[in-house]
Amino acid sequence: MTATTPETQPRTAPQLPEELVASATFLLKRLGFAAKERTMKAYEGTGLHPYHHAILLVLDEGSAETQGSIADALGYDRGQLVGLLDELEEQRLIERRRDPEDRRRHLVRLTSDGKRALKQLRALSKEIEKEFLAPLDDRERASLHALLLRLAETHEPRCALAARGSVGLPASPAGTGLALPGKNAASG
Repeated sequence: MTATTPETQPRTAPQLPEELVASATFLLKRLGFAAKERTMKAYEGTGLHPYHHAILLVLDEGSAETQGSIADALGYDRGQLVGLLDELEEQRLIERRRDPEDRRRHLVRLTSDGKRALKQLRALSKEIEKEFLAPLDDRERASLHALLLRLAETHEPRCALAARGSVGLPASPAGTGLALPGKNAASG
């Protein structure tokens, strides 16, 4: 007869209180932490950070070309942005130069190396999302995205542009029957 001791008993994950699991905001926070952890781990080998990726996306889209407009578009602290731009410039992914019309401003542009890096980061980002959302089928993913986008439009006005379909999102994601909100406003 084998006795089970605390050392030989299989460990099970501790269960969270039912009240917490019943809270949508709690689940959003926990999933946010889990998504961030996986994302950071995936980006480790790139020499870049998701913050860098967001900057490259803004530059590629052409919606911002000055340091200030990039900071405003992404909601980044301007001091923090300068450090991130320094890192991107060191890797030759962006170029900065003084604005000839206003010497107080710096114009920022994506380089050809930056475009290549962005292509790789886009693929990485898609893979992270695919893995994270693996338990959901395509319809569930589209429904989840539509609902999250609706919440984001309300609580993070910078997401409203995407909600209007300006970045290639369909008005009703992949057969969900859910229409995306269409309010006007000013990511992430």
